[in-house]
Amino acid sequence: MALSEGEIATVKGMLLRGDRQHDIAAYFGVNGGRIAEISTGQTGSSVAASPTDDLPPAGPYMAGRSALRARDTLIALRDLIQDAISDIDLYEKPKD
Repeated sequence: MALSEGEIATVKGMLLRGDRQHDIAAYFGVNGGRIAEISTGQTGSSVAASPTDDLPPAGPYMAGRSALRARDTLIALRDLIQDAISDIDLYEKPKD
């Protein structure tokens, strides 16, 4: 699986941060060789590293990027549900 330029930038940022190559590979769900190619400049040599603030949390990663996306989605859903409950409570308050 080829990584996009944005993903390569993230890989480079993670490498600069000191993340281990096998952790990065697990995060992206790719073979460690893809990360090694980026590390040596064989792939994506013209792509700049992402800034630290734009990087995912440091690994190790249990289930990779899909688990982090699922977590982010669940947090967003939780917030939406809490907002909906608050809206319902506003309209369901007993009138004096």
